Amino acid sequence: MSVATQDHVDLSAFIAGVKRRNPGQDEFVQAVQEVAEDIFDFIQDKEQYHEYQILRRIAEPDRVVSFRVCWEDDNGAIRVQRGWRVQNNNSIGPYKGGIRFHPSVTESVLKFLAFEQTFKNSLTGLPMGGGKGGANFNPKGKSDHEVMRFCQSFMTELYRHVGADIDVPAGDIGVGAREIGYMFGQYKRITNQFTGVLTGKGLEFGGSLIRTEATGYGAVYFLQSMLENVGDGVVGKTAVISGSGNVATHAAEKIVQLGGKVLTFSDSDGFIYDPAGIDQAKINWVKAHKTKRRGRIEEYVKEFTGSEYHAGQRPWGVKCDLALPCATQNELDGKDAETLVKNGCIAVSEGANMPTTLAGVHVFKNAKILYAPGKAANAGGVSVSGLEMSQNSARISWKEEQLQALLIDIMHGIHASCVEYGGAAGTKHIDYVRGANIAGFKKVADAMLAYGVV
Repeated sequence: MSVATQDHVDLSAFIAGVKRRNPGQDEFVQAVQEVAEDIFDFIQDKEQYHEYQILRRIAEPDRVVSFRVCWEDDNGAIRVQRGWRVQNNNSIGPYKGGIRFHPSVTESVLKFLAFEQTFKNSLTGLPMGGGKGGANFNPKGKSDHEVMRFCQSFMTELYRHVGADIDVPAGDIGVGAREIGYMFGQYKRITNQFTGVLTGKGLEFGGSLIRTEATGYGAVYFLQSMLENVGDGVVGKTAVISGSGNVATHAAEKIVQLGGKVLTFSDSDGFIYDPAGIDQAKINWVKAHKTKRRGRIEEYVKEFTGSEYHAGQRPWGVKCDLALPCATQNELDGKDAETLVKNGCIAVSEGANMPTTLAGVHVFKNAKILYAPGKAANAGGVSVSGLEMSQNSARISWKEEQLQALLIDIMHGIHASCVEYGGAAGTKHIDYVRGANIAGFKKVADAMLAYGVV
């Protein structure tokens, strides 16, 4: 095969091509560029990757399915949303990735998430490809019956494109146990099959223990590994956390268990700062407040005296040792990153998907602080989802102790892969972004080479 194209020679030309093929899809282009910046160096002397245009092929989803979702609200009005499933790459296993219900969902957001998921799943060592789906539906303020009708309508189309050995969705923002249950029920009703087509299910019908905790816990396990690698630890450290949902609260829980002190939580309206520290009792209050009552985080200050609420702001100005962005994409920009570094932050572990802008990533990398990108740090959730798939296939259920040990082992394995590919001669510093990108890419790329041009 002739090497006719030379996109690999010039990063800017490659990114220009991605922009040209994906107009207006800024989040997707950002995700591709963040990976390409490291991969280009790695593949410079590896001709097969150039010849078979591996990076360009990974950056072009296998397929993007878009569909209409019609449902009826409690007032009898017909509502119309748009749904998607992006199947990015299945070279190492069935497509695997969450479903997100949120007004901000677009094709670009889902393509970036599916692209990131491809590398994240590769890093786990489990046989899972990368995919992502969702709809521009907002479950907030909707009744259970409205959410049920939407989920059933969504699955009535989606069921054609998924399956235990094809594509296995899970939850994400706006999609928890309730939504997974409604979608699984509709899938089972339509297909007359009880298979592991979704993960994040209830324990009563094939779910896995510790799935709820896994993403937040995993982000802290990775953070702990980074600190231990330089002879340090979480004990006595202060931590700033964004978000107040499942990932944020469980990350906070694990920080407290390891002897750290959590100072903040946030939501889309602002953040709370508790100088006394957010202990387990306070974390439990936030969990109940956000999940059962679906309240706003500002109400925390009415419950716990001495705390502060900062409306319309993000928590990155609070002085801390550790930062864990656990809310959403691009919530931490270059100025925020500069503030964290200036205030003495020594480590950042991303619990959300691509929460740091490219400018912020460059600040952290240039400052040489410990910085774990989401594709490595927040892989705990999809790891336990992969373990749920294994349990479903074998018709068994593993004990919590087994799953906790497997999660810790997987996160330590991801850390080891990042160290292997993120180190540089003559320095002890580990570039975890580079390490995660190269380690995740190599496994997928080598599988693609084995298949030829397909």
